[in-house]
Amino acid sequence: MSDPSVRYQQTRPAVPVLHEQRLDEVLGAAPERGQWRYRPRRVGMVWRSKVFRAGAVIVALVLCGLVILALVREQTGPEGFLVGLGLAVLPVPLLMAAFRWLDRVEPGPWRNLIFSFAWGACAAALVAIIANSFATRWIATATADPAGADTLGATVIAPVVEESAKAAAVLLIFLFRRREFGGVVDGIVVAGFTATGFAFTENILYLGNAFGEDQQLGSSGFASVTAGTFFVRIVMSPFAHPLFTVLTGLGFGFAAVSARRHRGRRIALPALGLLLAMGLHALWNGSSAFGPYGFYAVYGIVMVPAFGLVTWLAIWSRQRELRTLAAELPAYAAAGWLTPAEPTALSSMRARGMARDLARHWQQDRTRGRAAARAVAEYESFATSLAGLRRRARHGAVGPDFDARERELLHHLWQRRDIAAPALTHAARLTSHRPPTHHYLHRPPPYGNGYGYGYGYGHGYGYGGPVPQQPYSGPPHSHRRPPQ
Repeated sequence: MSDPSVRYQQTRPAVPVLHEQRLDEVLGAAPERGQWRYRPRRVGMVWRSKVFRAGAVIVALVLCGLVILALVREQTGPEGFLVGLGLAVLPVPLLMAAFRWLDRVEPGPWRNLIFSFAWGACAAALVAIIANSFATRWIATATADPAGADTLGATVIAPVVEESAKAAAVLLIFLFRRREFGGVVDGIVVAGFTATGFAFTENILYLGNAFGEDQQLGSSGFASVTAGTFFVRIVMSPFAHPLFTVLTGLGFGFAAVSARRHRGRRIALPALGLLLAMGLHALWNGSSAFGPYGFYAVYGIVMVPAFGLVTWLAIWSRQRELRTLAAELPAYAAAGWLTPAEPTALSSMRARGMARDLARHWQQDRTRGRAAARAVAEYESFATSLAGLRRRARHGAVGPDFDARERELLHHLWQRRDIAAPALTHAARLTSHRPPTHHYLHRPPPYGNGYGYGYGYGHGYGYGGPVPQQPYSGPPHSHRRPPQ
């Protein structure tokens, strides 16, 4: 017999939101997997086509990349470019992995992150090089003071131009990918990827120029300009540009969770974040003006504490997402959409990882195991989005499409419940009792009288007699209905 404590209710679940909705409205109005959208498709105009817009963005970024590649190569020379490229790429995987780890609770789509990185490395870097050079030359010509123009360009022009160019990527995703920009963590991650791309291109330029200078002077080893530049930019401050732009991302993140009626706050917070990013960037660039030890003073007194504060805020925001799951999902469990143990499992990163492992090892081969683990991961992501949506609804931060968004998320959860619910429920048991972990992968699924789990014959989850095992091969194409 299946455990009665984890059985779904035999009555039709109601949606525990601002007002109840009939189940037929929830599942019948949800689109198929190939049409996951909340707004109707617009047709009739080429520029409204999703493919056309994506293609235009890709072409624009590729053109920017080719131009910036030519400019950097022209300034550094072929050898300097290769040396700069090889050294500049070193911190990129570490920074990307750190931001992606932060985004594990509700992972954003890779297309947004790739766009952000490409925007920073290509578009923002190109704007910065052209605008900074033009402004510095204009100031030098107007004032007849090249040294003063360089100082003014580094401390005033560069922070304004560079942070504005990087903030454009965050703004674009905030406006056009609003469904995937739900809070502070999303703002931090998008801004971090954008700044990582920008710093990558800038480091190629600085390290390539340093290598060219060493070739002219005949310097080598630890006393070379290349070694000094590498130490300052790659070892001591790889987080500098990400730290600046993350302040902008925080502004957009707080704006995303603000009530829609507070229009002034939703505009002021991103602007404030951008101003803070410019100010910190200007202080960092102008640190040499404070004397021979000004750089180290700014680094120790300002940059390191700011980095620690932002890191703490990012981790706190990540934990807050998990607390939101524990607070919001029990309402859906009480209505029958989730098992009673799932909110606990979904609010624990350890239990979520264990559930994916369980789903993978309960299958008969690797292909089906990977598909099952992917289904559980998607289930976890949709459940996180649902909890965040419900929380924003409580604070008045959702739009008129709230009902459609909720129906779609519930539909996606329902498609994957037969594979995800047993794994998450079993993971909740294992993590709550904390037994030895070296045997759990070999335990059989705890439901269905030992016959495994699958989509069965319409009996639903946890009812009736034995359910013949049917290995998971992806979500069904037809809408599932709760047990009658």
